[in-house]
Amino acid sequence: MRAPIVEFLFDVGSPASYLAFRRLPAIAARTGAHIEYTPILLGGVFKETGNRSPAEVPAKGRYVRMDLDRFARRHGIPFQSNPHFPINTLALMRGAAGLKGSARFMPYLEAIFTALWERVRNLSDPAEVAAALSAADMTQEEFQALITDSDVKAKLLHSTEAALQRGVFGAPSFFVGDQIFFGQDRLDWVEEALAGWTS
Repeated sequence: MRAPIVEFLFDVGSPASYLAFRRLPAIAARTGAHIEYTPILLGGVFKETGNRSPAEVPAKGRYVRMDLDRFARRHGIPFQSNPHFPINTLALMRGAAGLKGSARFMPYLEAIFTALWERVRNLSDPAEVAAALSAADMTQEEFQALITDSDVKAKLLHSTEAALQRGVFGAPSFFVGDQIFFGQDRLDWVEEALAGWTS
């Protein structure tokens, strides 16, 4: 029997995606699962589905921040609400799409997620992006070349369109086989599905 697979569809600008990024490795270790990381552009998903960020609904935004803090404390994850949230993540997600499949992908995700949700940097500021990239041993020049590449742009567009076709309306979303789960607060269900994997 092949190892179970969990597809993790994420946008670095989503704090819930950050918590899932931190929690998934332990789930994979317990279940023997492989994590398939899939960058998507959350802004594009929102536009096509009519969904919107909780930050746009004041009462919901306040509640979600409290809820994220609760989950972070429960799971021992360093986390701070970023005062610059929400930000346009197009360039950052093109970077993720362009690096996927390379040895630089995970260091890049680690650097960007850490900058946004532990160090609360303003990654709308090119200087702050450059500082974050240095933690992944990447220069601003390399990053610019990557995110302006037409193939990289097409990769992010394709992954986002494919997610929409599968019923994704937000991030993080997860697939175990043909089962979809939305939100890092559904990771218990994801783990249960992985534990019952039969493929």
